[in-house]
Amino acid sequence: MNDRLTALAGRRVVVTGATNGLGMATARALAQAGLRVVLAVRDTDLGMQRADQFGGDCEVLPLDLADLSSVRAFADTLDGPIDYLINNAGVFPHQHRRTTDGFELGIGTNFLGPFALTNLLLPRIERRIVSVASDAHRGAKSIDPDDLNLTRSRWSPPRAYARSKLAVMLWGLELDRRLRTSGSPVSAMLTTPGWVASNISNKPHLGMAHKVVQGAAARFANDVDAGAQTTLYCLTHPIAPGSYVGVDGIWALRGEPVLFGRSTAACDFESAARLWAKAETLTGIPFPIY
Repeated sequence: MNDRLTALAGRRVVVTGATNGLGMATARALAQAGLRVVLAVRDTDLGMQRADQFGGDCEVLPLDLADLSSVRAFADTLDGPIDYLINNAGVFPHQHRRTTDGFELGIGTNFLGPFALTNLLLPRIERRIVSVASDAHRGAKSIDPDDLNLTRSRWSPPRAYARSKLAVMLWGLELDRRLRTSGSPVSAMLTTPGWVASNISNKPHLGMAHKVVQGAAARFANDVDAGAQTTLYCLTHPIAPGSYVGVDGIWALRGEPVLFGRSTAACDFESAARLWAKAETLTGIPFPIY
């Protein structure tokens, strides 16, 4: 992987959520391989600390995916072409909260924010878009574009998270179709890192449940550097557009990157098209290529 990464030296990559967890590990590997890395982060002070730790050519810009005004400001501030966009940032919604724009937190942060960001940046992206999904999407059997905020359905943290990741999978499906149809040179990939001992669900106030999960993760999960490998694989290997990359271990918890299957619900082009149309309406940011 290292030789393949260093072959990309000098190219420019945007990594969202680059201060902790998978995003930190991904951005660090790219910076140390000689790529020009834009750290798109909520906490710019921590982002500057990470840039100093990573070394290389790093730029830090503020981005809060739970606030569409921040997404637009990021796109306006970022200058020049982009080789790769890595939609890494995500949240596990422990509480039933809303984003600045009134979206349910999970769907707003994990799907609608990255959707808007990608559409805004797409005219400047030249090579590849990688969006970090999750095999947790299998826990959602369907998604209703007219009830993304779960106002008519029961809300729970696992249900909200699974639905948000199914939304990412369907978005990736439709994004790949649109890029191919338009003849764009840009390709779109999806990944799942397996089970990663990261801070996405790091809530110590949950007490014993938190300790049990953390203990199991320490034994069975990938560390963040191993988890980042599926994203890096998408940048360095000649795989087909629209691929979904996971890990090859038992129960897909940990292992080496490999092309992966997705749920039946995540293969539904009709649902993907309806979800896309709703996302354009909600964000006010359409697909920029026709």
